[in-house]
Amino acid sequence: MTTVHWEEPFCGEGNSCYRIGMDGDGNSYIAVAGQETAYLTDSGEALRQLIRDIKAGKADHLLAD
Repeated sequence: MTTVHWEEPFCGEGNSCYRIGMDGDGNSYIAVAGQETAYLTDSGEALRQLIRDIKAGKADHLLAD
């Protein structure tokens, strides 16, 4: 099993808290804080771009009920 080194949670407005991590092979991970066993993994650059797009409002449709 891969060992992921998680950073401290990042909490935005409301209850959205996320953690970003990295393993020894350089893969990056993102998970909802407290649920680190259910994560997305990709290259570091791909996850950085995802975060940039979310911050730019390009993923607001994912938050709609």
